[in-house]
Amino acid sequence: MTATGASEGVGARGAPVGNGPWWWARRRSAVLDVFLAAASAVECVVEGVGFAHEAQVPELLGMLLGLLAGPVLLVRRRWPVVVVLVSIAVMPAEMGGLLSVVGLYTLAASDVPRRITALLAGMTVTGTLVTTFLSLREDVATQQDFHPPMWFVPLMALAVGLVLTAPPVLWGLYIAARRRLVESLRERADGLERELSLLADRAEERAEWARNEERTRIAREMHDVVAHRVSLMVVHAAALQAVALKDPEKASKNAGLVGDMGRQALTELREMLGVLRTAEGAAGRGAPASGAPERLAAVASQAGAKATVQARVPAPSAGGGPVSAPSGGSASVAVSGSGSGSAAGDADAEGPSLTELADLVGQSRAAGMVVELMVDGAEEEPDAGRRYAARVERTVYRVVQEALTNVHKHAPGARARVRLAHRDGELAVQVENGPSEGGAADAGLPSGGNGLVGMRERVTALGGVFVSGPTEAGGFRVSAVLPAARPVIG
Repeated sequence: MTATGASEGVGARGAPVGNGPWWWARRRSAVLDVFLAAASAVECVVEGVGFAHEAQVPELLGMLLGLLAGPVLLVRRRWPVVVVLVSIAVMPAEMGGLLSVVGLYTLAASDVPRRITALLAGMTVTGTLVTTFLSLREDVATQQDFHPPMWFVPLMALAVGLVLTAPPVLWGLYIAARRRLVESLRERADGLERELSLLADRAEERAEWARNEERTRIAREMHDVVAHRVSLMVVHAAALQAVALKDPEKASKNAGLVGDMGRQALTELREMLGVLRTAEGAAGRGAPASGAPERLAAVASQAGAKATVQARVPAPSAGGGPVSAPSGGSASVAVSGSGSGSAAGDADAEGPSLTELADLVGQSRAAGMVVELMVDGAEEEPDAGRRYAARVERTVYRVVQEALTNVHKHAPGARARVRLAHRDGELAVQVENGPSEGGAADAGLPSGGNGLVGMRERVTALGGVFVSGPTEAGGFRVSAVLPAARPVIG
């Protein structure tokens, strides 16, 4: 609304202009204003006739003045300042009472600056006071037997001026304040609705991210615990095919190893699928299933440990064992964070540990690979339990497992060396293999390219640094070093 009281795109009640006829927001508002304008026109016409008699002018002129002033209420919502100015202009003719009251109310309830409202209200009070004072003094002068005190006429004039001006102004100010409060509450509600919508969208994005992360972790666990045993099965099967006719005894032994590895792989798959079904059922009932990857690791490590004990066999000589195929790699891992081990909970405590590395290396030796295991640093007591956080030891175990699997796949007949170093505040592991022997047969193991990626994800998730690449001798090495976390007791 401009300084003159003209609305700019909104009606007097803040509603958009154009929904109703002309400047009215609603039809009932237009009907009300038409009724008020008609009543004001009738009042002004009647009062104009009286003014014409007193002023000794033609009655038609007074009626015409009333017809011009009264209907101005039609534009009160569009130009409230104009309505008040017209009411002030016709005050000397003692007409426009309804026009003045409704105009002041509309002005106070509109968005006109308060200084303009106060100025026009003051002018209305002054005009009413002057006209009432002059009218009362003339009436008192005509009454010969009525002699009121000196203060009577001014006091009555002031009272009439305030009564005709203060109530409509105060009521209009109250309506304006109430309207602003409702609008602010509506805006706040709209803002909260938008904020809730944004929060819901972000929650959905976080849930989708969590689901993807969970699927990635489960896939990584299944790859680590199953791919190793299946790779060994393929290696033993290739060796069985090579020696079936030449050495039936060795062929029988390799066939038994293949069967043991197959049973181990089936056991681990069955256990992991059982965990997944349990997690899905809990999720369907509304229970959280975020521990599924940790439980998968624990189940796989338990099944692998049992199968390792059952299938442990003496290592064959370098020249007479099955053909092997190997990885590229060496891996060195260090894990930081004092509380990283406790985050996994009880399921982590059942995962593979450093004490099982010897059995893991023994499985590769049984498959015909020449593997050397070296432990540097503090003495390790076999029955002392975990020296580091469960997640740290599990990561080291998985790195060694995947590296040896890669050696079987990509470097048949190569020699491998596993080095585990216990240092002051850190743990490092490295798996390095030499070049593949020219006469070694390739077992034809497929590669999905996820091994190194999975190792890197495991190490970096614990704050470590993972490095991999070929060696100058034609082999492959992967290494990383990180601060080690101690296990949480209790």
